[in-house]
Amino acid sequence: MTVQVWLTIILFALMVAVGGKKGARSFVALFLNTGVLLLTIIMMNDPDMNPIILTLVACILISCISLFYISEINIKTVTAFISTIVTTGALIFFILELTDAAMIQGFSEEETEEIGAFSLYVGVDFVKIGASMIIMSTIGAIIDVTISISSPMREIAYHNPDISRKDLFTSGIRLGRDILGTSANTLFFAFFGGYMGLLIWFKDLSYSIGDIVNSKVFTSEMIFIGSAGLGVALAIPVTSAITAYYLVKARQREKSPVHDESPIDK
Repeated sequence: MTVQVWLTIILFALMVAVGGKKGARSFVALFLNTGVLLLTIIMMNDPDMNPIILTLVACILISCISLFYISEINIKTVTAFISTIVTTGALIFFILELTDAAMIQGFSEEETEEIGAFSLYVGVDFVKIGASMIIMSTIGAIIDVTISISSPMREIAYHNPDISRKDLFTSGIRLGRDILGTSANTLFFAFFGGYMGLLIWFKDLSYSIGDIVNSKVFTSEMIFIGSAGLGVALAIPVTSAITAYYLVKARQREKSPVHDESPIDK
């Protein structure tokens, strides 16, 4: 067997050993999300398709797989899903304007040699493709933050049944502050880890700091990081507000004379 197969087997074994049933579901979710991404990329090759619409549909599917398939339907995953969609929707207009103003769409000078043999008249809108790339790069971080806040907020509400909506919202913000720093560092170092070879190449080509900062490939990645960080920061108050609202509403419904328990109330 190849190294990739062995790594896959080891990953599956560890995820099942640590996460049990959820670990197995998480492993399957990796392949399902990969399938969604590949299908989205294939459909983007059709000039009649709107890349932004396709990306939004893909984000919804990825969110459903990452939340509902792994952790099932409950108040934690529902609030995390709603928060993810609201945050992503709020970022779309900013990302579209930023992509157009920064002119990071298309290919960089460093990629000229690799694409020289191909025609660039492919009939797709590279501005929207660039915006779609940024949205896709932020969705994973946003989902991670929303569920990381909604889950402990549910535990806080469970162990403190008389907590007010304001105090519950404040608790979510405090949780988010601890998550924000680590998430931002994760995004930052993920860039340098993935593009370490590119930075070494810049050094070999005797690029100055100004050349590096103004290169399209470097600028686009920094915009990716900034947009993802903005999404993470925005997701914290959005998730805290939505989760606090739904938890208090669910508690009030439980205290009402007529109450039919649903999976969301669990």
